[in-house]
Amino acid sequence: MLIIGAVVVAFFATVGIATFYETPTCTDNKQNQDETGVDCGGSCSYLCTAEQLPPTVLFSRPLTQNDGRTDVIAEVVNKNLFAAAKNVPYTIVLYDSTQAFVQSIQGVLDLPPNSSVPVFVPGIASGKQTAVSAFLTIDKEAVRWFPLTADPRIVPEVTSQILTGASTTPRIEATLANPTVTVLSDVPVVVLVKDEKGDVIAASTTVVPSIPAQGFSQALFAWNGPFPGTPSRIEVIPVIPLP
Repeated sequence: MLIIGAVVVAFFATVGIATFYETPTCTDNKQNQDETGVDCGGSCSYLCTAEQLPPTVLFSRPLTQNDGRTDVIAEVVNKNLFAAAKNVPYTIVLYDSTQAFVQSIQGVLDLPPNSSVPVFVPGIASGKQTAVSAFLTIDKEAVRWFPLTADPRIVPEVTSQILTGASTTPRIEATLANPTVTVLSDVPVVVLVKDEKGDVIAASTTVVPSIPAQGFSQALFAWNGPFPGTPSRIEVIPVIPLP
């Protein structure tokens, strides 16, 4: 009888384990396996947020238009040498001169390793209020870091940039070079116009439809009014997303 009882107990124990045991995964909201945090580190594809440097917002600036809309230009830095993140959510909030709320929007950006990423958001509705300050924030807990030892992106080189046109309708023409044997398509490009203090006084964005293999293409930017200051430096930056 004791042997039969032991067999029955062993049987039900085996059935119970098979029924209720859950194999540890990287999405079970538990720190198990060889993880160094909850669902991160070890054999999981994502790195633990606490072990990475958070994104740094270098600046965010509103650029007021004349049609009740405001453009925002910002720059975000990823100081991690071997960690990247895709589709990082951010929030931009606009305020007027009395610090009254004007508008807020959400978006996403990619953070390649050891990189500085411009964020240009045109045409935010601001109505009759004039936005004088803009704040871009990123919840560091929402960033899903993953290891990336080498940047896999093909980033075209900016070989020239020229300010042309009348002062009332300025234009910037930039030449982008593709050093690879792969045709680059739909390349987003952002331009920053800075004054002698280094402050951004204008910005714009465009998409270059195609840059031929080992060839060149032009990126053109135009404004319908004068810059609100004297341009001293121009930065043209291709914004290539992570694959």
